[in-house]
Amino acid sequence: MQTQALFEAFNGKRVLVIGDVMTDAYFHGQVHRMSPEAPVPVVDLQTQEQRIGGAGNVALNLIALGADALLASVIGQDNAGQELQKMFLEAGINTAALVQSSERKTTIKTRVLSSGKQMLRIDSEDQHDLSSSETLALKEGITELFNKGLDGILLEDYNKGVLTAELIEWVIQEANARQIPIVVDPKKKNFLSYIGCTLFKPNLKELKEGLGIHFDFSTNPDALKNAIETLHAKLNNQYTFVTLSEHGVQLYDGQNHHHHAAHLRNISDVSGAGDTVIATTCLCLICGAEPDKIASIANLAGGLVCEQPGVVRINKQKLLEEALQLNF
Repeated sequence: MQTQALFEAFNGKRVLVIGDVMTDAYFHGQVHRMSPEAPVPVVDLQTQEQRIGGAGNVALNLIALGADALLASVIGQDNAGQELQKMFLEAGINTAALVQSSERKTTIKTRVLSSGKQMLRIDSEDQHDLSSSETLALKEGITELFNKGLDGILLEDYNKGVLTAELIEWVIQEANARQIPIVVDPKKKNFLSYIGCTLFKPNLKELKEGLGIHFDFSTNPDALKNAIETLHAKLNNQYTFVTLSEHGVQLYDGQNHHHHAAHLRNISDVSGAGDTVIATTCLCLICGAEPDKIASIANLAGGLVCEQPGVVRINKQKLLEEALQLNF
């Protein structure tokens, strides 16, 4: 598929994101003195802001690429949950399968920054697995979306308890029965629970930890190939896609390895790059792109967002222009 046609095919695709959502809160200020109470800096607060984080940021990237994003998750019955749901609606994210529960609190990650540098982070969250009642409510919401039709499913794990082994197995079984592609951005806890998914995308650290192995990719690239093939056999999936930070990406399609080096960039902030990569990967996959094109465009997208400070959404037009310039 030609790149221009591929990007046009993104438009209107219905993608369900299932995973942990959260609020990213930022306190911006300046430090001019140390506290007389303790050896810590005093931050003169200037501005505050709240942004959609976690799996919600993946949904924002899908929307930025032209897709329709639907979100399935569990948040608290608290003020933070109400504010987060309001931000979802304002962003155009479908929250039909968003469950509010009295059994947990909405995750908030609060960062205190001075002169663009992070001084402190405060996390308010519950990390326990979903209860049986929460799981049932989430399954009911997801089933309704299955029945209305989906083009793809993206499982986004931040280790906050939404993606339990039980839910993962159920979603993959239901999606495969309907021939809906499933793309996964995992964490260590349930790393090997995604048997039968379509595309599995760990980073290098997660790959090593998930398999319990250690190797130096820069000096032994064959060890990376072997690890990817081992994981691929365990999950019985179609594609295994590993992000390698400054070394780029590597995608294995069951026969061939497709490696793409990182593009030279003026890196400002790597925060949120993984969310952009998985969103781009998902849309390329469900729109029928070849493995090498999936890897090359997703790699390019991840690099683009690293040029800007903070967690930002991908610019679809800029991504397309660079992809065309590089003859992707």
